[in-house]
Amino acid sequence: MGQHFAHISWSRGDQAFINNQYSRGHQWHFDGGATVEASSSPHIVPLPYSVEANVDPEEAFVASLSSCHMLFFLSIAAKKRLIVDSYEDDAIGVMGEDEQGRAFVETVTLRPYVRFSGNKVPSLDQIEKIHHQAHELCFIANSVKTKVVIDIRTEC
Repeated sequence: MGQHFAHISWSRGDQAFINNQYSRGHQWHFDGGATVEASSSPHIVPLPYSVEANVDPEEAFVASLSSCHMLFFLSIAAKKRLIVDSYEDDAIGVMGEDEQGRAFVETVTLRPYVRFSGNKVPSLDQIEKIHHQAHELCFIANSVKTKVVIDIRTEC
């Protein structure tokens, strides 16, 4: 099994570092060269200490579940010789509290919409089965206690 790396960097600069009144803006650096501007969520740390335009960890978590699921879905569809023209997902993460009162991403609902073409367009039942297989294979879904719901959209 492989290893995956991310370098996270934050610097105080000339801002004060008292009473939690400092910028949560920081960067995620990945080994392929991509850098993502990140921050805490404005839902958790109020503006101006969060950077609303940046990606927050909760959004990234939802995106990673969606992306992992999509990549397995595409792989399964390709092996079945189905032609996928596009895949869109308006995924939603909902926060909750566990039994100890700790906040966590309780539910992520994936809302995939897939467009197929060619002579072999699958039925809704076949699409549901592929989504089920993709969910079972997704490394991220297999790594978390978050409930993952798949709400297949038939219209975008």
